Amino acid sequence: MSKRFGAINVLHPIDLAIEEGEFVVIVGPSGCGKSTLLRLIAGLVGPTGGRVFIDGRDVTDAPPAERGLGMVFQSYALYPHLTVEENIAFPLKVQRLGKAEVRSRVAAVAEALDLDALLKRRPAALSGGQRQRVSIARAIVREPRVLLLDEPLSNLDAELRVRMRHEFARLHGRLGATMVYVTHDQLEAMTLANRIVVMSAGRIEQVGAPLELYTEPATLAVARAIGSPGMNLIAAVLEAIDERGISLRLPEGKTLRADVRATPDLLGAPVTVGVRPEHLIADEHGPFQGAVELFERLGPLSFVHLGARGDIGTVVAQLPGDQVVSLGETLRFGVPPQQVHVFDAQGCALLRISP
Repeated sequence: MSKRFGAINVLHPIDLAIEEGEFVVIVGPSGCGKSTLLRLIAGLVGPTGGRVFIDGRDVTDAPPAERGLGMVFQSYALYPHLTVEENIAFPLKVQRLGKAEVRSRVAAVAEALDLDALLKRRPAALSGGQRQRVSIARAIVREPRVLLLDEPLSNLDAELRVRMRHEFARLHGRLGATMVYVTHDQLEAMTLANRIVVMSAGRIEQVGAPLELYTEPATLAVARAIGSPGMNLIAAVLEAIDERGISLRLPEGKTLRADVRATPDLLGAPVTVGVRPEHLIADEHGPFQGAVELFERLGPLSFVHLGARGDIGTVVAQLPGDQVVSLGETLRFGVPPQQVHVFDAQGCALLRISP
């Protein structure tokens, strides 16, 4: 399936299959096409090419109301003049269900989302989290086969986002519905998903379980998208290849080993080295060295930044929570060869050598 607006390709041709009952999270930076993909599934926009199937039925030309979907928007989209009860009941009244059936379904959904005490209030009298729960209730009261969620937590404060993540996980377990959730927040993706779809520039970069994407990113875009703090990415040159892996030359002339495979045509080629902060270990002879520019103490863990925060050459290392360092202090780190990721000039990961 693909989507083009005028001369702009918003979504390059992709194939994606989502199984019944899965919680799939689509993650990527702003403008990568993730919301467009969700809207194509919902029928809010039509594809330039390709088809959409839900439960084996081709719904490409079907209007949104006939696709058996529920959708939760970032903006809540509640009717301000209706009470919570009336907002939830609205889609059922559109379906012309009987009054008894409407009351029964609204009561069941309100109980599931702890909205019983709020049914007579209007949206203006609700907090952000309560409005979002009403929005979810209105989406699921129709008992959709698929629930689509477009950045539903982006308007909430940090504490409420954590609580609502728990609500979504609990809701999925209770409903068993297929849920497709769009976010730019990789923490939401890692904590909620059965599978994550990483998108970049209108393309699907990788699809897999959260831990799989974290430990084995297939591309540079995935390495950037998954992990907090993010993976350290350093420019290097592939210097030598042997049966045990490769040797890399870092910008300051230090060398680094990586347990990955490479073809002879990559000798002397520029590559990108990727190292997770938790894999860096203190080593007085290690290749990563710098002055401490920032020290973040986060309880059981701490993070030290060598180099100005955000600079390309910045290296972030994880330290034990009880370790104390001083700003300006010089630290040096190494990394085991099996924990080094290497990406070629096209951003594709070089394959690891099997242990």
